[in-house]
Amino acid sequence: MSFSIIVPMLNEIAHVPGLVLHLSTLRNQGGEILIVDGGSSDGSAEMVKAADFVVLTSAPGRARQMNLGATFATGNILIFLHADTRLPLHSLSIISEALHDWKYQWGRFDVTISGKSPLLRVVATLVNLRSRMTHIATGDQAIFIRRSLFFSKGGFPEQPLMEDVELSARLRKKYSPAALRQRVITSGRRWEKHGIWKTILLMWRLRWQYWRGVSIEKIAENYRY
Repeated sequence: MSFSIIVPMLNEIAHVPGLVLHLSTLRNQGGEILIVDGGSSDGSAEMVKAADFVVLTSAPGRARQMNLGATFATGNILIFLHADTRLPLHSLSIISEALHDWKYQWGRFDVTISGKSPLLRVVATLVNLRSRMTHIATGDQAIFIRRSLFFSKGGFPEQPLMEDVELSARLRKKYSPAALRQRVITSGRRWEKHGIWKTILLMWRLRWQYWRGVSIEKIAENYRY
């Protein structure tokens, strides 16, 4: 198997040093790295370029950025990684083993949310449990998928948010995900900035609206608080 790691980025200067170190390790393991910048104004793109990584330029929008990265990717397995998320050690081997027998066509990792509050451990447990029960993955869980399947499903829908939920919903109709117990580590900055309980309630409300068919544009307005 060959792997392409696609990282959408927009003004992530605080995370770039750690991201560069992490991606260097993945590159040394044979992964192709494609960073797709959505127009950063804080020097993020320049810093990543200085570390000798391929940086593609896109109009902003995470789904749009990831789809662009996928079109340039050469690996037969695509891994979509947020700039503030870190894959576990030997992740490429872990994914290769999960997809080896063709039982699974796509998958995701469990997640640990970093931060000071012990409540974040509870949040991560709930996220992992929900994902395992519903077969829905979020971008923080580092979704991986066979390239051919990704394009046959039209890639990520280019909507302002929940592109990961929508793609998962399409995929699960025919393919259950490989729900890996190994954990990625993702930043809890948004949870801590806006309040953990407030963010939990907001996320559940937005998901409920989404499944009820509320327009994604309206949901996006409610998300920007």
